[in-house]
Amino acid sequence: MKSVFTRKIIDGIAAIPAGKICTYGIIAARAGNPSGARQVARVLHSCSGKYRLPWHRVVNREGKISLSKNAGYVRQKILLEGEGVVFDECDRIDLDKYLWWPESSGD
Repeated sequence: MKSVFTRKIIDGIAAIPAGKICTYGIIAARAGNPSGARQVARVLHSCSGKYRLPWHRVVNREGKISLSKNAGYVRQKILLEGEGVVFDECDRIDLDKYLWWPESSGD
């Protein structure tokens, strides 16, 4: 059984639309723990396949892919580019243009 926090992380990631990205920190904050970005990474690692999460749409607060070149970086970039997300010359994503802000759940 998943904790409420974990369930909120899963739901938040699942809601990110194609062509948009969100940060680990924003997802953590919306799930109830503003300092829980590492927990978001843990959930992505352990639950992406099971829940068919769009893991590739989660990036760091600088708009960069956090995975190393040997651990999925290229795949994540290809998937994002396939959705129309553009990277600059430093491999950053323009957060003003592509950042998805989850709507308030009213709680």
